[in-house]
Amino acid sequence: MSWLGVAGAVVQPVIVVAGAPALVGVTGQVRARLTGRSGAGVRQPYRDLRKLLRKEPSTPDGASEVFRFAPVVLAAATLVVAVVAPLVTAESAVAPVADVVAVVGLLVLGSAALALSGVDSGGGFGGLGAGRVVAVLALSGPALLVATLAPAVRAGSTNLSVIVSGTVHEPSRMVTPASLLAAAAILLVIIAENGLSPVDGPAPAEPAMARRATVLEYAGPDLALVEVGSAARLAVFLGLLANLFLPWGIATEQSAAALAVGVVVLAAKITLLAVVLAVSEVFLARLRAVRVPELLAGAFVLAGLAVSASLFLS
Repeated sequence: MSWLGVAGAVVQPVIVVAGAPALVGVTGQVRARLTGRSGAGVRQPYRDLRKLLRKEPSTPDGASEVFRFAPVVLAAATLVVAVVAPLVTAESAVAPVADVVAVVGLLVLGSAALALSGVDSGGGFGGLGAGRVVAVLALSGPALLVATLAPAVRAGSTNLSVIVSGTVHEPSRMVTPASLLAAAAILLVIIAENGLSPVDGPAPAEPAMARRATVLEYAGPDLALVEVGSAARLAVFLGLLANLFLPWGIATEQSAAALAVGVVVLAAKITLLAVVLAVSEVFLARLRAVRVPELLAGAFVLAGLAVSASLFLS
């Protein structure tokens, strides 16, 4: 365990958690400007969280501990990924946990926790949303795992730190057919897993929504934890996408300057990707629920082609 890995384990979760609400604010402002509105401002998510923390939590009648602990599971799983994944630094303080399978499992765990909380709440919208979240998860989870195995095949390891370090030292991996196919597959999974258009609707009151419906019964600090965990999860997804295929600027040297550059570059890459997704949400019409599996099946096919290309073109 090096100094750089320990520093990354401390800095990365702080950057992700502190900057996640700002990421939501930026994307909301981009959508507002593109639709002719002034927007609430980049700092609005922080104000919303402050209001939620002052309110009393709410638990539906008959809800079990599953409902109460789902926000904690979502936030904790995301926080663990932020600690071990190579986001700011190429080295991990807990290398065994930085495995592709472990990281994908932790990311999927967050969606599963929200789905279970929607069912446990006993509400009609919660059950409907949970069913749709599980339907998406059944396809997006395998697609994400297979897509991340494509760069792992080329690197000869499923450890994310080894994969990212290999790409840094061999930049030709960034423009291979396998990398492009895997990046496209992961991008589709990010859209589906985070409830973005065209898979899910951005309006919180929309009856047909999926992910938002599972958290309708939460209030106060519990809802604040869900919001922070979901925003941080999106930031982690985008950070992994950026560093798996474009790890420019990630800290590889044992110095504070390299660490500072890694923080700035990570923030810039995540913000740029989030803005691209926000722009696409404005111009893409939402898919019908029956067409979402076709989109995710396409992501799985792209991931499979990426692995095949890694095996036969390496």
